[in-house]
Amino acid sequence: MVRWLLGIALIVAGVGHLGAQRVEFRAQVPPWFPVDADTVVVVSGVVEIALGVALVVFGAAAPWIGVVVAGFFVVIFPGNIAQFTEGRDAFGLDTDAARAVRLLFQPVLVVVALWSTGGWSWLRAAVRRGSGSSGT
Repeated sequence: MVRWLLGIALIVAGVGHLGAQRVEFRAQVPPWFPVDADTVVVVSGVVEIALGVALVVFGAAAPWIGVVVAGFFVVIFPGNIAQFTEGRDAFGLDTDAARAVRLLFQPVLVVVALWSTGGWSWLRAAVRRGSGSSGT
């Protein structure tokens, strides 16, 4: 159930990137990022839709999808940090306190992605397998 909710949330957010919320999402792209903000918003929206669909359709059968989604949340985190440090308003986050709470929420998304898909156990097993093949 949580995996589905996360998947649906990603799909909705991805559609927002491509439509009515596009300007709001551009506020989260740091001005120092070397790619056009609108391009970043469109590409990340398409990625969010794809990840959301993957969570809903394949997530239970492929825990690595949760690892990929968690990684995506880590990759976009600098945009949230930039929004906080540069004081840019978007999505009603118009105070430092609101932007700080948003920052605290991002690690929760990482944990939810890993937990709801079995990605956490899959990742731990993969690390164990990798450390066992070191030849020692």
